[in-house]
Amino acid sequence: MTGDDAVVQDCPKRMTFGPCGGVHPDGRCEMRPGPCAFPEVVLWPSGSTPLVPAPQSPAAPLILTDFSCAPYDPVDVAATATALSASCDAVLVGEHQNRPDFPPTLMGRLLLDAGVTPWITLSCRDRNRVVLEQELRGLSLLGVRTVLCVTGDGRGYDVHPDITQTFDLDGPRLVELATSLGMTAAVPETPTAPPVAGRPLRLVQKQRAGARVAVLNHVCTPELIARFMSDARAAGLTIPVLAAVAVFTDEVSAAVLQGLPGLALDPDVVERVLAAPDPVEAGIEAAVAEARALLAIDGVDGVNVSGLASAAGTRAGAQIKAEVGARIRAEGWGR
Repeated sequence: MTGDDAVVQDCPKRMTFGPCGGVHPDGRCEMRPGPCAFPEVVLWPSGSTPLVPAPQSPAAPLILTDFSCAPYDPVDVAATATALSASCDAVLVGEHQNRPDFPPTLMGRLLLDAGVTPWITLSCRDRNRVVLEQELRGLSLLGVRTVLCVTGDGRGYDVHPDITQTFDLDGPRLVELATSLGMTAAVPETPTAPPVAGRPLRLVQKQRAGARVAVLNHVCTPELIARFMSDARAAGLTIPVLAAVAVFTDEVSAAVLQGLPGLALDPDVVERVLAAPDPVEAGIEAAVAEARALLAIDGVDGVNVSGLASAAGTRAGAQIKAEVGARIRAEGWGR
């Protein structure tokens, strides 16, 4: 199957190489009533780019940690970076659909100044190709080497509802652009989003577009990741893969992870953590146990310590995620 203009016109995100990771479990589109416009994975054109990434593909970090801070607050950026710096190899800066923040190039500068290695997310939701290229060139000039290329969730219903959403490119085409400019393109994949059987192949298509590392979204059990990795490697996947570790210690931080399309948590683990006498310690222990199980899977090269972690604020969440990272390191998962 190849890109089809009629299919693109029916997709609210104007995707050519779909489907996105936000497809609901029943096949519904994330952004409008009705089914996803892509019943099958759209293949990247064969021969347009090499299947195997360039030799300079970086080694995957053992620990990548989600970076969450108060929007438009440089003091909180620095404080959060300081809290995380010793516990991870890099921080993943999201681009949230409900919480606008500093532009990527400025965020990259702030984090480099704070002494951490940033992986900056670039989404196609709010930027056309010209602006995406500006950000890529600016990040490269700063020394930011890795960008997570995503199509992007639809904007939160209450965030600038009077402003259009762009979607001039989709994730795979942004990967191609980033790679052409010498950046290391990281990509997400959602193993549990329909069509589930096509998701390993979809990740291989992103590799064809130039992706050099992948970050998987949360799933209920490590066994699902093991099955996904086996299928993806059989389909030709060769790039490093990081699996997501869910960090939550209260109802709010668990609900954030459960409320996004394509993300799933083990309900038994959620219940056990929230009912524990010390939910913070229980949440940390659950996250470390999940990391241990994921790192034992053939093909998983590292973990993404992910989530809000705490409803008590960004500093508390950063300290919790830092403790998770420190305990993972203490178990000797070296590379």
